[in-house]
Amino acid sequence: MSDTHTGFSEAERDAMQQRAAELKAMKGVKGSAKKAKELEACLAAIEKLTGTDRIIAERLHMIVVEEAPQLDAKTWYGFPTYAKAGRNIVFFQPAAKFGARYGTVGFEEYAALDEGEIWPVAYAVIEMTPAAETQLRVLVKRAVA
Repeated sequence: MSDTHTGFSEAERDAMQQRAAELKAMKGVKGSAKKAKELEACLAAIEKLTGTDRIIAERLHMIVVEEAPQLDAKTWYGFPTYAKAGRNIVFFQPAAKFGARYGTVGFEEYAALDEGEIWPVAYAVIEMTPAAETQLRVLVKRAVA
């Protein structure tokens, strides 16, 4: 629920503060040093998660490493995120982040998922089953095609 002063919930304000910290941490860092620091931040974000959120984030990370190694790991508003040429492609929004009943694997506009006039760009994940993992592998591979 948002407060009456800013219109943003505490979780939303926290996410914005995380994004500001991410940008500040990367200021002046370039090339391979930047990629290494962003990977470290992504892995640290995953490490902080608990329960199902952590399981999903860890498996998504492995899926990206295996199916789309050209993507660079980073964080975006504190979410584990994977980008190509600085443009976000796929991210994981943990359920706990905003008190949701499911985590979300989302794809940004540069993901190659277009299908006619309408297509999904976010997927609710309540458990990382073999079927869910297979579907995410297909989506991640397609997103970078």
